[in-house]
This record gives sequence, structure tokens and C-alpha cells, in this order.
Amino acid sequence: MSEGAARVLEALRGAAGAAPCSGGALAERLGVSRAQVWKHVEALRRRGYEIEGAPGGGYRLAAVPDRLYPEEIGAGLATRWLARRLEWLETTDSTNRVAHELAREGAPHGTAVVAEGQTAGRVRQGRSFFSPPYLNLYTSIVLRPALTLAEAPTAILAAGVAVAETIAAEVGEPGAVELKWPNDVLLGGRKASGILMELVAEATRVGTLVLGIGVNLNVPRESFPAEFAASATSLRSHLGRPVPRADFARRLYGTLEDVLELHAAHGFAALRPRFDRFYRMAGRRITVSEPGGAGYPGVALEPDGDGALRVQRDDGAVVRVLAGDVTLSGGPA
Repeated sequence: MSEGAARVLEALRGAAGAAPCSGGALAERLGVSRAQVWKHVEALRRRGYEIEGAPGGGYRLAAVPDRLYPEEIGAGLATRWLARRLEWLETTDSTNRVAHELAREGAPHGTAVVAEGQTAGRVRQGRSFFSPPYLNLYTSIVLRPALTLAEAPTAILAAGVAVAETIAAEVGEPGAVELKWPNDVLLGGRKASGILMELVAEATRVGTLVLGIGVNLNVPRESFPAEFAASATSLRSHLGRPVPRADFARRLYGTLEDVLELHAAHGFAALRPRFDRFYRMAGRRITVSEPGGAGYPGVALEPDGDGALRVQRDDGAVVRVLAGDVTLSGGPA
């Protein structure tokens, strides 16, 4: 969006509920001609903004599109550094890939990438994330945290807290939201969000961390491919109403900034009570899949303070899982 169109949008948004803004007043405010104001209004209309107006009658913003434009997310964004630089894409293969490129080019801490759709969204262990356009939230954030490599695994648990809290606030049912170690958020027992953390190391410390978050907001459950149909859901399917995507993204960024600052200052221990509010895996049977492909059944216990999941194998041994993945096998053991 051009700077001129953005300024017209800001003026129209600020006048919501008041008398229409005249073309002359807008022209004077922006220091341009009335013809240029009209061009900016037409550009906004092409982007999906409903702007009422007639010759001599002024302009009024009637409705905004359900798009993740920086101008929509930024309207009311209360963060100090997260998503203050926001890169919007109509579509991309992966927001994480774009975020890595921006990081290599020197993008500052907190730079966020958001896309309306992805063609190759992914989660842990190379699995895909269903990413249809104009329905969900797909975002990746460039972070440059002061973390050692040993401290990094808890960053994804911290991000899970932020996502879980934002989903719980939207649906109004904290008891329906669950954190599945290490990177999924469940809603009503089905996956509503996946989180992918990728880092670039500098000696023993984290140089750059890219945090990718996908949240199923408005995709109908019947639209999921067969491989996801039994295990995935969306907030709209759970609530029976659509979720305003820009509003959700704005609230997620705010909660995530709060969580990441607390994690940076005091470690995962400071977030542990908030994590435990949503962690309900303890005592449930699971199957652990290790990076090399081997797996074993067991019972999930509480995670350790460094983010490792403790699992009691069927032979009685208690092991720590840091790099593997887990599948819930049923109810309590």
C-alpha cells in the first residue's frame, strides 16, 4: 500500500462514526489534490476496502477486508518491538523461509512475516501444514534472543503458552485448549495450531531464531485433506462463527511479546504456571518417534525445566526426550 493510500485509510478510520470526510479536507490534510485523494480511495477499494462516497458528499469507511494487511494488524497494535516491522505476502511457499532470508539481510529482532496462504507450509520433522489462503494465520517472527543453545528448547514451549492463551481468550473456554508437547495446541482434542522453531547457532549461543506459527482460524473442518481430517480443527468450527484474523494476529503478537520478554528475563520457570494450565499430557499413553525413525510407547510425565519431556517407557525406565515427537495414544495409562 502506498504511503498516500495508507494516510487516507488512517484518516477514514479515525473518522469512523462521524460525518463523512470531504475530499477537500482529505486533500488539505495530505497536501495533495482532490484528484489524488480519489486515486488513493480507488486503490483502497481495489484492496477490498468498502468506502462509501459520492461527488460532494465525502468519503466514509464502511467495511474493511478480512486480510492480514500491515495496516489492519497495525491498527491498535500495542507491542513495543514485535511485528513493528511486518512483511505481508499474498502467498509464499513458507513464511519461515522468508523470515530466514530477512534475518540474513539484517532484519531486526521482532520482524514478522505474514502470508495469506502458503504452498509449502511445514512443521516439525518436515511434515506439511495445511495452508489454504484467506482463512487462517501463517506468521513467522525473526528473533535474536540472548539464549544459549541449552536454553533454546524452552522457547518453543514459551511460544506455545502465548498461542494457547490467545486461543483460549478467543473461544472463552480455557479447559478446551491443551498444549501437546512440544509444538502443538489442541482445541477440543484436535490440532488447531502448530509451531516450528528453527535456529542459527553462533558457537554455544543462539544467533537467530525463527519462530513459525500457524493457527487454523476459519478453515471448515470438512475442508481438511484426508490426512488431517481426523486430527485437526479450527476455531471457527469450534465456535460456530468466523474469527477476525487481523484482530487475532494483533492479540497473538501482544501476548507473544509478553511471554518472550518474561522468558528472556527469568527463563521458562517464570512461565511454568501458565504452561501447566494447559498441559494435560501427564499420565497419558503416548508413542515417541525419534529423529532417526525409531519409536517406542510409554506414558508421558511432566517436562523438565529445560524443556525435555520425561517419558516412562513400558519397561519402566524414565527417559528424557528433547528432539523427538509424540503421538497421543489414548486416555490415561
